[in-house]
Amino acid sequence: MPKIRHLAIKTKNPAKLAEFYAQVFDMKVVHSEKSGAVYMSDGYLTLAILRNRGEATPSGINHFGFQVDDLAEIEERLKKFDEPMTARPSTRPYAEHRAMDPDGNLFDISVHGYDDIEYAADREKKKATEKV
Repeated sequence: MPKIRHLAIKTKNPAKLAEFYAQVFDMKVVHSEKSGAVYMSDGYLTLAILRNRGEATPSGINHFGFQVDDLAEIEERLKKFDEPMTARPSTRPYAEHRAMDPDGNLFDISVHGYDDIEYAADREKKKATEKV
């Protein structure tokens, strides 16, 4: 089955965004170009951070998502950039939280991941049975 393995976002300052994704999500720079483009990876997905070529705001990515192991750690890292993490509505089956990078690109943050449909009520039931 095909899988998304690469995303590209445009920015006026690729180096600044690369530093953000390195510090918050431990992504590593795998390539950079004279144009200023920076390519990063988490070992599975490659993120291209490209220099915006013009003043017009093109249609682009609505959001993308990260699966994380430690939500509290990511929240602390986001605070260093003054970027708050907010809860997603309980009716969303995949990501539990959302935030944005310094350029306003939205991303979802999930502990349970994107493979299985799991609503907030399902997560609460799971927590309750784990405590018993």
